[in-house]
Amino acid sequence: MTRRHGAVYDDLGGDLGDGAPARTQRGGARFLKRTNALGERMSGTVEEKTLHWVDPEDCVMWDRHNRSYDLLTEESCRDLIDAIRAQGRQEFPAVVRRPADGGPYEVICGARRHFAVSWLRAHGYTQFRYLVEVRDLTDEEAFRLADVENRNRADISDYERAVDYAAALQSYYGSSQKAMAERLEVSQAWLSRYLALARLPEEVVAAFASVRDLREAHARQLTPLMRTTQGRDDVMAEARRIAQAQLEVGEGHGVPLDAAKVISRLRAAADAPKAKAPKPKVYRGSPKESGLRVSRHGRVVRLELKGDVPRSMAEAWFRMFAEAELGDG
Repeated sequence: MTRRHGAVYDDLGGDLGDGAPARTQRGGARFLKRTNALGERMSGTVEEKTLHWVDPEDCVMWDRHNRSYDLLTEESCRDLIDAIRAQGRQEFPAVVRRPADGGPYEVICGARRHFAVSWLRAHGYTQFRYLVEVRDLTDEEAFRLADVENRNRADISDYERAVDYAAALQSYYGSSQKAMAERLEVSQAWLSRYLALARLPEEVVAAFASVRDLREAHARQLTPLMRTTQGRDDVMAEARRIAQAQLEVGEGHGVPLDAAKVISRLRAAADAPKAKAPKPKVYRGSPKESGLRVSRHGRVVRLELKGDVPRSMAEAWFRMFAEAELGDG
């Protein structure tokens, strides 16, 4: 092949090689490589993507991102920080989209990568930049993409995922669990368990030292305890006591309760024997009279008369009640 012909193929397929300078390859081998690369492109077996190296400060987390960025720390991202520093670059691109108003890139997938690169730049490694792939995505598509990427990752908590599902159910699927389950390709029962976790009262969530400790299985244990008014009141009261204790631990007092101990205390509160209400008092002139029944429920006093009672007899019972319980005031 002439040098001129080689130059033509260099121009047509210059971005398809393996990175070695074309001039170091023999003409025939170069022609074959370029021809194969062009053939793959034309046949559709190769998908091209345009990646960008950007300043992480030009990106913001999508407001519906399923990971709580505030929970990311140097410790939780240490493995990724060290990997990027060792490799000299971020190997796998984050997925972002550009808002219609032309604002900063919205990060759909890649919060940990964003944190790691930002941390490195803030600690003397200013040469690092954030590798992104820009996609045109609807909110629902962005939600499903983020879910697929993070569904089986241990570093995103069940509770973060559950809250994300609950919001998506309302925003994208018209509150239809069936439609949402079909789009996510999961069972309705599986989805329901996460939605139950998202519905736990804030007081119960606050009882855990971190939302990362709160698991889908915990909702299955706690939800049945709160099906009655009494059970819910007991669990909520104990949850508030635990939350206060956890807050004091955060201020440097004591050791935080782990999830198992929190669950144990909440279950014990719901199962605790309830104090029996005191028997009502009966005011009457003789054992043969039905009398005035007086019962108390906290600050509420209930008075009951049975059957037809002569006025004079009822007034006598009321006087007995007033003298015994109301005093002179």
